[in-house]
Amino acid sequence: MKKLPLYVTILIGMAIGILIGFIAVSTGTEQVVTDWVKPWGTVFIRMLRLVAVPLVVVSLISGITNMSDMKHLSRLGLKTLFIYLITTVFAIFIGLIAVNVIRPGFVFPREKAEEFRIHYEQSVAEKQEAAQVVQEQGPLHFIEDLVPENVVQAAGDNSAMLQLILLSIVFAVAMVAVGRERSAPVKKIVESLNAIILKIIGYVMKIAPLGVMALMADLMVSFAGDVDLLLALGYYALTVVIGLCFILFVCYPLIVRFLSRVPLKSYMRAVFPVQLLAFTSCSSAACLPLNVEQMRKLGLPRNVISFVLPTGITINMNGTSCYHAIATVFVAQVMGVDLSLAQMLSIVVLTTVSSIGTPGIPSGGMAILMLVLVAVGIPAEGIAMIIAMDRPLDMLITAVNVSGDAMAACVVSRNEKEDPVEEADAETETETPVSC
Repeated sequence: MKKLPLYVTILIGMAIGILIGFIAVSTGTEQVVTDWVKPWGTVFIRMLRLVAVPLVVVSLISGITNMSDMKHLSRLGLKTLFIYLITTVFAIFIGLIAVNVIRPGFVFPREKAEEFRIHYEQSVAEKQEAAQVVQEQGPLHFIEDLVPENVVQAAGDNSAMLQLILLSIVFAVAMVAVGRERSAPVKKIVESLNAIILKIIGYVMKIAPLGVMALMADLMVSFAGDVDLLLALGYYALTVVIGLCFILFVCYPLIVRFLSRVPLKSYMRAVFPVQLLAFTSCSSAACLPLNVEQMRKLGLPRNVISFVLPTGITINMNGTSCYHAIATVFVAQVMGVDLSLAQMLSIVVLTTVSSIGTPGIPSGGMAILMLVLVAVGIPAEGIAMIIAMDRPLDMLITAVNVSGDAMAACVVSRNEKEDPVEEADAETETETPVSC
C-alpha cells in the first residue's frame, strides 16, 4: 500500500481535530479535550522547538563554512537581506492599502470596544508593561541585544534567536577565515551534528498529524464561547485575511515565477506542508525543520538553505508586518484617531524595524505591536480589541512568514551553485525519511 504524503496526513489530522473540537463543544466535554487531547499538541510543539535552536546554529555554521570564500559569503548575505527588506516594506504597504480601502474600524460597535477593554484589561496591562520597557530603552538598544552576555542563557531562550544567529554567523565566518585545513576537525563535527539533527526531525515529523489534530481540537474548544467576538471583529479579520492572502497567493508565486528558477508548481507543492504546520503551530521556529527539509527536496543549494531559512525566522516577518500595519490603523479608526501621512510613514518605518527580531513563537509580536501603537499616538488600551483575534489570525500570519522564507531561498538560489565540497558531504549524508 502506497504511503500517504505528509501534507495529506496533516490535513486528515486537522479534519479530525476540528471534528473532535466540534463534538466536545456540542456535548459540553471541553475539559476532556483540554486534559487528554491538548497535551499531545503541546508535546509536538515542544519537540519542534527543542530541535529549532540547534538546527539554527548548526545549519548556519554548516551553510556558511560550505561557501568557497568570503566574497561568496558577503554576496549571499547582501542578497538575502535585500530580499527580506524589500518584501517586508511591500507587505506593510499592502496592509495599509487594504485597511484604508476597507476601513473596518468604522463599523466596529463602540460599546463592544469598551467591553473588550474591560474584559482584557489584565492582558492589556501585561502587553503595555512589555512595550513600556522597550520604549524606555535607547534607540540603539537593539544593537546591544544582539550580543548576549551568556551563550548558554541565549541558547535556552527561543526569543533570543537573533543573538544565536549573530554568534553562529561570526563563528562560521571565523572558520572560513582561518582556512579549510585548520577548521576541518570542527567542520566534521558540525556536519555530523547536522545529519543527526535532521534525523531527529524525521522522527518528530512522524507524529505531526497527531500534534496537528490535538492543536486544532484545542483551538476549536478555546474559541467556541467567543462567537460574538468573532462576529464583531469580522470586518477586521477579513481585512487581515485579504492582505495576507494577497501576499501568499499573488505576490509570492509571482516572485518565484519571475525571479527564481524553481518551477512554480514545485514551489507550491513543497511549501504546502510547511504552511499547514504553520497554520496549526503558529510558530515560525517550529516550522523551520520541515521548511529546511522541503527546500532540500527542491534541490536548492544547501549553503543557501542553511543561511536563508534560519535567518528568515527572525528577520523576514512579512505576515507579521502586514498584520501590524492593519491592526494599527484599525485601532486608530475605532478610537477616532485620524492618522496623517507622516504617521502612516512612521508606521512603515517602525513596523519594518520592529519586525526584525520578533520572536518566532505564537503571538510573539503583540508587545511590538503595542510599541507601534504608542509611537504613533494611539491609545495603548486599543490593543484590547484585537487580542481575542490575535491567535486565529496568527495561524495565517505564520503561514505567510514561513512561505516568505521559502520564497527568499528560491530567489537567492537563482544564481547560486552547490559548493563542490558540500556536494561531496551530501553524498555521504543519510537522508531524513520524511515523505511529502
